[in-house]
Amino acid sequence: MSEYDAVVFDSDGILVAPPRHDAQVAAARAAFDDLGIEDVDREALAGLVTDPSADRIGDLAATHDVDPEAVWNARERHDERFQERAFEDGSRTTYDDVSAIADIAGTRGVVSNNHHATIEFVLDFFDLEHLFETYYGRENGIGNLARRKPNPHYIERALADLDAADDRVLYVGDSESDVVAADRAAVDSAFVRRPHREGLDLSVSPTYEVADLHAVRRIANGS
Repeated sequence: MSEYDAVVFDSDGILVAPPRHDAQVAAARAAFDDLGIEDVDREALAGLVTDPSADRIGDLAATHDVDPEAVWNARERHDERFQERAFEDGSRTTYDDVSAIADIAGTRGVVSNNHHATIEFVLDFFDLEHLFETYYGRENGIGNLARRKPNPHYIERALADLDAADDRVLYVGDSESDVVAADRAAVDSAFVRRPHREGLDLSVSPTYEVADLHAVRRIANGS
């Protein structure tokens, strides 16, 4: 008997390498270029990557006398395109241990803060869709930013699709917000300490801390 009936995975940092910060800033820069605005402070652009809250977007839009939705929608379009190009040119790809997911006995899903369209692209481009029964990325629009992890909204939607009891579900991520979201959804968490997380100190305790997805497979299968 497996330890968990369902295992849900983050995407960036778990299935695929995370996006480069400078590429995401460039996508924000391109969004303002589309709107004919050239004098945007780089620090302000970086803020749209590190903390894309409705208030921050609104303040930046007001500074440049432009509609917040127009700014954010342009940023979303460019960010999706930049990410797709990175996958296509090979500068971002899957982790080698993604192969372990196929050997997990329970049902499986994906929940990410990245765009839903980007998750669809990743699963199709890398031929991973057959591994998962359900997947959710963030829907576009300023109003959906509040649904990002650590909000458990999309995890709870995935759990409903998988029809799994909360105490038999494992969420796998690489960030503190992943652990907090799992706690809020009342499910166990596995924090994967990828190389880009080597120096990260968590202020919350995951159920498990592991080095790779092979360890997740062993935990999930109870072996």
